[in-house]
Amino acid sequence: MNKYSVAGAAIAFICLDVYLIKTLRKVMNTLDESSLTLREARSSIHVLSLEAKKLIHNANQVTVDVKHRIKTVDPLLESASDVGEVIHSVAESVKQAAGITGKGESQTDLLHHSSVPTMSHPLPAASVYIKSR
Repeated sequence: MNKYSVAGAAIAFICLDVYLIKTLRKVMNTLDESSLTLREARSSIHVLSLEAKKLIHNANQVTVDVKHRIKTVDPLLESASDVGEVIHSVAESVKQAAGITGKGESQTDLLHHSSVPTMSHPLPAASVYIKSR
């Protein structure tokens, strides 16, 4: 009976060894695939990081260019604003000289009910000053 027990134990040990060998081979294949995947991921990340650095550099250059252009255009916009203020003040002076009220009717129209406003005196000369920056 000892012979059968030793033989059974030996067969069980052989089966266990075969199973462990198959399992270890699968684990080794899985580790090899994982290692390959990690290498590919590292190379992809390296390429992406280089592209990201280029993109950030280009974005910084665009930002500097936009800031420079804004500084260039800013005085022009300020001058346009000044011109608008001058035109507004000239229009107000013309309205006052013509005697036009806020509703578009002249004061003489309101008094005489005529459709053509009359001007008893010439318009005052408007002085225009455009501030340069």
